[in-house]
Amino acid sequence: MRHLYSCPLRWSDMDAFGHVNNAVFVRYLEEARIDFMWRLAPGEGSTSFSGGSVVARHEIDYVRPLVHRHAPVTVESWVTKIGAASMTIAYEIKDEDTVYVRASTVVVPYDLDQQRPRRITAEEKAFLREYLDDGAGDGAKQQEGAVAA
Repeated sequence: MRHLYSCPLRWSDMDAFGHVNNAVFVRYLEEARIDFMWRLAPGEGSTSFSGGSVVARHEIDYVRPLVHRHAPVTVESWVTKIGAASMTIAYEIKDEDTVYVRASTVVVPYDLDQQRPRRITAEEKAFLREYLDDGAGDGAKQQEGAVAA
């Protein structure tokens, strides 16, 4: 399963060339990740995904420039790896016809009281597994359209 998040474009997101600034894409990923982890987490009374989390790694491939327009873009996200104390979330920022960014983030749950990373709970793992797609057999799609270095 994939999570979809609609992200509006703002004039303040643009650089001098009228493109969404590369650093702004990180904010779009953050907004989608927060929506995914907090809004869609298990129901009321659950402590899943409560407390904090820290980003251990971002990896971003800028595929196409995104220019200002009034229509929002979609941030599609899914889980590619669930570890004992980390998870990897993959994303595509796109519209119906074009992928602008492919990215992934390693997220580590964090115990704010103890000031240290914590393990992922069984309830959190169950939720994350619903969105797990390790890409097996889908490698061509991941590489398609990547910008050459």
